[in-house]
Amino acid sequence: MSWIRERTAAVLAGSAIGDALGGAAEGFSPEKIKERYGGPITGIVPPYHLDWQTARPVSPYHKGDGHITDDTLMTQALIRVYAERRDHIDAFTVAELLVPLLQTEIRWIPELERESILLQRIFLAEKWLVARLQYGHADPREAGVGNVVNCGAAMYMAPVGIVNAGNPEAAYAEAIDVAGAHQSSYGREAAGVFAAAVAASVALDATVDSVVDAVLRVARDGTAAAIRAVVDAARALPADADDDAIGRALRDAIRPFDTVGDAYREPAMDARLPSRTKSIEELPVALGFLVAHDGAFLPTVLGAVNYGRDSDSIASMAGSIAAGLGGREVIPTEIFDTIAEASRVDFDEYAALLSDVAVEIMEKDAARAEADVRRVAALRGA
Repeated sequence: MSWIRERTAAVLAGSAIGDALGGAAEGFSPEKIKERYGGPITGIVPPYHLDWQTARPVSPYHKGDGHITDDTLMTQALIRVYAERRDHIDAFTVAELLVPLLQTEIRWIPELERESILLQRIFLAEKWLVARLQYGHADPREAGVGNVVNCGAAMYMAPVGIVNAGNPEAAYAEAIDVAGAHQSSYGREAAGVFAAAVAASVALDATVDSVVDAVLRVARDGTAAAIRAVVDAARALPADADDDAIGRALRDAIRPFDTVGDAYREPAMDARLPSRTKSIEELPVALGFLVAHDGAFLPTVLGAVNYGRDSDSIASMAGSIAAGLGGREVIPTEIFDTIAEASRVDFDEYAALLSDVAVEIMEKDAARAEADVRRVAALRGA
């Protein structure tokens, strides 16, 4: 198996594991998670609310029991966009290919326990894509302006990192363009930085430090400051710190940059508004757990799961990067196989689709680079 195929499969598996395990804990505090499950989550658990159909009418989803959420579903949709375009994509590609896909492809939605279109599962900030592009006819490059600023675009940008494997700067630039159709401000910035993190994680000889260095090379404004603060807090922790201590330290570090506030389900009045100085919480905290656990896959993911709050997205991002570093050998097979069965997903299909198109894109990039060398040489010699 080629390096890119193996690392693509690892990233997608790591992302899905974080997503599925974190789904059950989403929106709750570490204390509430322990109270519900008799301790921290260590694997697949049932829903937090057994009456999940009616407990929260705004989101009647069957989280837990190994079900992937919208993070993974959107990632898979973006893979299908790449598989159709077979080259780099941009905001116009989102309008042309992703938006119709959200409205037309019938597939099994694990949290709904039925077949449906993805539009029926994605939440309000993701439905914005259809409202603005399909019905509002907005310029795709700026359609994200006005949406709530959150991690909605960042959560599915791992494929952008894969097709730019080893080139975090290119991954950042492509994801920033793509995410313009969905997000603005620090939500769009996080999408670029997360794609860069994935690209850096699957490079040959990548390390936790090389990933952190890569994201700090590209990150701007509040996102850069938040990542520095959280990473510094993680590095300052004692070697024997447990996940409770790690979670408290990371939350303290991200707090000045987080607009949502400590009461996650009761966001502040200025929550999720554009800002040059703020950041989403999910990506910096995911990197914090990665640093705190020195990239070890399962401890990194479980730390993010038990952190609570937007735990599925935090754990999905953390799992993507940790698996990119460690490869398939770090993926817990039993957990992963259970998720695949419970969610009725053939993850190998998506890994093959994405790795094949990534190789095609890399070959096109190499040909374009060679043409540029010839062009420059001709101009210099003219």
